[in-house]
Order: sequence, then C-alpha cells, then structure tokens
Amino acid sequence: MSDTQLTVTLDGGGIEDARAVVRALQDVFGEPDEVPGDERATIRTATFSSATDPEPSGTARGGQLSAPVTVTVQGSPQAVAAASETLTHAFSTRDEGAASGDQEQERQLLLVP
Repeated sequence: MSDTQLTVTLDGGGIEDARAVVRALQDVFGEPDEVPGDERATIRTATFSSATDPEPSGTARGGQLSAPVTVTVQGSPQAVAAASETLTHAFSTRDEGAASGDQEQERQLLLVP
C-alpha cells in the first residue's frame, strides 16, 4: 500500500488557529511532516504522510478559532474526504467547493468561530 499524502493550506486567522486545525487532523493522519510555524505569515501550510488509508474522525476537537480560516486540503480522494469530514466535525464549516484531477482532489472549506 502506498503512502497517503495530504497538504493543508490555511488562510486567515492566527498561528493558534492554524495549529488548532492541524491538531484536529492529527488523530486521522498522525503527526504532520510540516507544521505552521511563522507567526507573521498570512498563508500557512501543513503536510501529512500516512502509510495507511485515513478514516475520518467523528470525535476530533479543534478548539476555538479567533477568526474565520479558509482551509484547502489536497491529496488522494480518500485523504481529502477524511480531512473534510474530520474538520466538519471539529469546527463550524462551510463548503467552498472542490476540484478533481486524475489522482488527486482538492476541497476548500471555510471554518468559522
């Protein structure tokens, strides 16, 4: 079985908001390969790799957000579905759209406080 990769791009909110989103995804994807770290950045990125197919978590808790955060998740269809469902359980979300390629998908969600 090949590795599952997920890239998460966050726009809006502060560094603690970005970290809350990453924490919500850790139960499903494990520790991230890359975490948001620059407090001055306006766009933050986290990447996850997993040797198994991810299963969404209905119990993920992300914490409180200080401001709306636009999250774009990109990866395999199963990884994007698991991330989207997990974030929907962890935060108040609004689906902002999706795009599909041959082997990857991308979905954008707006997370609101």
